[in-house]
Amino acid sequence: MDTALEQVVSPPRPSLRRTVTAYVALTKPRVIELLLVTTAPVMILAEGGLPSIWLVLATLLGGSLAAGSANAFNMVIDRDIDRLMNRTKNRPLVTGELTARQATVFATVIGVGSIMWLWATTNLLAAALAFAAILFYVVIYTLVLKRRTEQNIIWGGIAGCFPVLIGWSAVTGSLDWAPVILFLVVFLWTPPHYWPLSMRYRDDYAEASVPMLAVVRGRTVVGVQVVLYAWATVVMSLLLIPVAPMGALYTAVAVLAGGWFIVESHRLYGRAARGLDDVSPMKVFHASITYLTLVFVAVGVDPLLPF
Repeated sequence: MDTALEQVVSPPRPSLRRTVTAYVALTKPRVIELLLVTTAPVMILAEGGLPSIWLVLATLLGGSLAAGSANAFNMVIDRDIDRLMNRTKNRPLVTGELTARQATVFATVIGVGSIMWLWATTNLLAAALAFAAILFYVVIYTLVLKRRTEQNIIWGGIAGCFPVLIGWSAVTGSLDWAPVILFLVVFLWTPPHYWPLSMRYRDDYAEASVPMLAVVRGRTVVGVQVVLYAWATVVMSLLLIPVAPMGALYTAVAVLAGGWFIVESHRLYGRAARGLDDVSPMKVFHASITYLTLVFVAVGVDPLLPF
């Protein structure tokens, strides 16, 4: 009788597929996809041609595990505010599909695994940079900056710049000015990429008491900042041309895609300045993703061309 009652009231165990899906969700796969877009092209640039396929795959796997670890730790730490935000209310730690302990163990295992893997398959510098990226995202951004300052995404975004350095160091075992410039491109790109998203979900961040710029400042101020950082991003991308040096393809893409990114940023500011109810911030958000993808694809293709 008791057993029958327990079967009625006890929630069913999640299927293996559902559990695996929950663990994958911890890693934020869409974020990882964008990080990989900045890694492989830099490896081609560092090689001056096509590097070993094995080296590329090994680096991408190690980088994915490192990013997944940082994202999983982020979800563990932020599970309290994720419950308050519509954008994050379906994350596995909020829905109860996984416990905080399970997520912490998972994040630790793949984090340590990523460092050991990169050390074994690439070199110590790439492994150290992966460790620094995890540490920066989890400690500096998630624990220290995110809930304390409107500048959180500026400095916290540094963690997302590390794949550029990891990709270059995996090929060369060292660093140079070219990866530093590309590091700064991603660094300057992060605010005009993320701030429009925070405008779209302003109420969510306000409800969770996260002081994103869009929460503590008016839309016009955010628009101005997006424009300034978009310009800085494009200018920084052009500095790669004489340093690498880059050819006609990269030059054309950096100028044309950069111009489009700047125009979209100005349109956002214009709508905000006119006081429109809908400033369409997600147009800039999606444009920023397309822009960065085009620039880094050009970084990877340009060294393979004869001109």
